[in-house]
Amino acid sequence: MSEKKESLLGTRKVSQIAIVVRDIEKTSRAWAEVLGLDVPKWFATQPGSEVGMTFRGEPSDARAKLAFFHLDNITIELIEPMGGKSSWQEALDNNGESVHHIAFNVSDTEGRVKALATRGIEKFHQGGDPKTGQYTYVDASKQLGLVIEMLEGY
Repeated sequence: MSEKKESLLGTRKVSQIAIVVRDIEKTSRAWAEVLGLDVPKWFATQPGSEVGMTFRGEPSDARAKLAFFHLDNITIELIEPMGGKSSWQEALDNNGESVHHIAFNVSDTEGRVKALATRGIEKFHQGGDPKTGQYTYVDASKQLGLVIEMLEGY
């Protein structure tokens, strides 16, 4: 039996899978039907300027509509970009409706960002308040084929 190595994320539990969509209301209804759940209410994020959002190292005022399906073992998040430069809009423009990221709840986001950067996995989109709740996306598309989100304080 091999010894378990420490996760660079500090966890091996995926908390969320997120999908970028063009129409959150239509897609929410479709997912609700498939899952046998009520259609969740969506909400708009605060403007990026109000949550310290950066995208590719520059301030961003992007917003998105979000809807969540809380399943027994994981959350499915739907994201409809509402304009502005963001990883959400970039993913929708480049890949159409598709998986945007998988998320992990972490502690010490900045330490995790530094550890991942040594593997060529770089931070490229971040927002929120480190004291109350922060999300950080790292681009692991070359290494892992997708984006990873680290959630701290949520």
